[in-house]
Amino acid sequence: MDSVYLFFVIILFVLAISDLVVGVSNDAVNFLNSAVGARAASFRTVMIVAALGVLIGATFSSGLMEIARKGLFFPAMFSFHEVMIIFLAVMITDVILLDLFNTFGLPTSTTVSIVFELLGASVGIAIIKLTGSDQGLQEIGQYINAAKALAIITAILVSVALAFSLGALVQYITRLLFTFNLRFNLKYYAAIWGGFAITGILYFIVIKGAKGSSFMSDSTVDFINAHSATILTVSFIGISAILQLLILLFRFNVLKLIVLTGTFALALAFAGNDLVNFIGVPLAGLKAFQVYLANPGVDPHSFLMGALNDDVTIDTWMLLIAGAVMAITLWTSRKARTVIETSVDLSRQSEGSERFNSSILSRNLVRGTRNFASAISGYLPDKAKHWIESRFAPPDEVTIRETPDGAAFDMLRASVNLVVASILIALGTSLKLPLSTTYVTFMVAMGTSLSDRAWGRESAVYRITGVLSVIGGWFFTALAAFTVSLIAVTLLSFGGLIATIALITLVGFLVYRTHRIHLRRAEERKINDSLDKIDDELNSDNIIDRCSVTFQQVLTEGLSILDETIMGLVDEDRKLLRNAKTNAENLNLSTKRLKNHISATLLHLKEDSIDSGHYYVQAIDYLREVNHSLTYIVNPCFEHVENNHKPLIPSQVEEISRLNGEISVLFKDAIRIIQKKEYPDIDIIEERQKDILRLIEETRKKQIKRIKNNETGTRNSVLYLNILAEIKNLTLFIDNILKSNRELVASTQPSVNKPVSE
Repeated sequence: MDSVYLFFVIILFVLAISDLVVGVSNDAVNFLNSAVGARAASFRTVMIVAALGVLIGATFSSGLMEIARKGLFFPAMFSFHEVMIIFLAVMITDVILLDLFNTFGLPTSTTVSIVFELLGASVGIAIIKLTGSDQGLQEIGQYINAAKALAIITAILVSVALAFSLGALVQYITRLLFTFNLRFNLKYYAAIWGGFAITGILYFIVIKGAKGSSFMSDSTVDFINAHSATILTVSFIGISAILQLLILLFRFNVLKLIVLTGTFALALAFAGNDLVNFIGVPLAGLKAFQVYLANPGVDPHSFLMGALNDDVTIDTWMLLIAGAVMAITLWTSRKARTVIETSVDLSRQSEGSERFNSSILSRNLVRGTRNFASAISGYLPDKAKHWIESRFAPPDEVTIRETPDGAAFDMLRASVNLVVASILIALGTSLKLPLSTTYVTFMVAMGTSLSDRAWGRESAVYRITGVLSVIGGWFFTALAAFTVSLIAVTLLSFGGLIATIALITLVGFLVYRTHRIHLRRAEERKINDSLDKIDDELNSDNIIDRCSVTFQQVLTEGLSILDETIMGLVDEDRKLLRNAKTNAENLNLSTKRLKNHISATLLHLKEDSIDSGHYYVQAIDYLREVNHSLTYIVNPCFEHVENNHKPLIPSQVEEISRLNGEISVLFKDAIRIIQKKEYPDIDIIEERQKDILRLIEETRKKQIKRIKNNETGTRNSVLYLNILAEIKNLTLFIDNILKSNRELVASTQPSVNKPVSE
């Protein structure tokens, strides 16, 4: 029997390593988004600072998390066997849930997930115990600490609202003081702002980190508590004086120091506090196993775990190993970067492709906020309004040139993000209020974005939809964590070792599947992001080259989609048609992004290249039409086969296969002409186009004859005629794309050959 529980402990620690990886991948957004978003330093430097914070913070961990042992349930009411089942269910659920959020790039709270997993698992065991006894479910309060759970939930909800409001307020005041052109006012106020910011961050490190460390003596902690005001005052004056001296002598960049210091502080606090979210439960399981072994001969099903109420210390070497795993994960995890990208995209100052679509709620919120702002503005004097607008004027050309390439926002906002988040978390810790560092840091970043007018009329509805999606994901975290852990603990209770092995296998399978999904999504995003990045040195020539490559890619993908669709329809292959449908949707997103970036592309053409711009816009429009025609072919074919309607008859198969072969040659010829710029060959395309149109006309007449002879049903006929119509459109649009591309190239490269007739 002991060997079974030893196996459970080993599994807990294996899951702990997995949980460290998936947990860090999600929580990295807490301390990396500001530095990465502002490009405060190279990515390598930021990662080194964060990794050092994580390693040092791991040694600051105060030990086993109270919630894991006794915070949400009363261990004295549960047996050793029941406690081990609870801990297994919690870790299995945590790995699955956090990995799922990482895959889709949504930041969530490891604190909330672990709390509700413990709550769900302990409630599940309590229900099983109560249903097997004379007690009713109303006695569940003897097993579950409902008051503690309610306090945690309330504190987290309050911290979300407070973080957003305070972030917005501080950023508004700070921007009024410094404006977007930082160089004008930074030299006067940078030292004071730096003194305030770094003092707040250092206070955060002491309160949140060092005071919870195992090596800080009680007398030192008492001294800090008794002299906090003096320490803060002296720190502020001293740091401000040093920074002012550095600015005068070396033109020191105070904002960069604040951002890197804040990144280190939040990374340190994350490791010191959230580390126990990942290893607290396995260590509690180890403690329970040690207590069980210390009492030989006891029945694991009746031996109660009151010993878990005692304080437990953790060896420093174990904390260092956990810290090393987290630091390595920071460097290697692609999912961590995906989660960071979500947060940075939602707070980006500039416009661009938005990750989320608009929603009814976001549109109404934007409309209501605009109306409220207009009403408030009516009460302000004109001079005040003009002054405020002048403080929020966009950055000038000098500031833009000095901004690091790829920065989503400036370092002033990054510093506000870190300072406000640090102070709020330190305040909550000093008041012993449970809160989520993820929720606080994310909502502070969103509040500062709002005040900085990053959510303009061009992007507000999309950004707000994104924020609401993330917040909705937080509620889903709580609900899913509770439900899945309750189901898992029930299966483990009745299934024993077999259920344990089955669930561990399921975890491995799901992690593998989400890894594959993330790789596919990352590749798609990489392709789409390449359309967003326009080099500052673009000119008419390399824009033409890029356009030619893009046209070739779209036509190549379009040909593949058409082939898959016709083959899937003829063979009634649902899988092939579904794949074609997915590819058509992805192609639609790509061509849509091309069209959305028309303005940015045209800005890089020469000032007198009106004709070039005209032909470029025209070619993009025709690309969109090609995609629409493909969609109008793919979707009806998929629905036809999906609904099990009658297949094409042999004569239709022969005709559509011939047409598909002809238009495939047309696609390939068009791709060759664009690639090699052999524009005189467009005459060949036009001849082939005429042949295809004649073939379509003949095929349509044959289908009409079949309809009159009742050889095909209504749905078959409608589908077939629709395919013929869209193939006709495809031939016309391909010809138009070639002509537009020819004129586009000719407008910038006069030496390009044109047909002899011209």
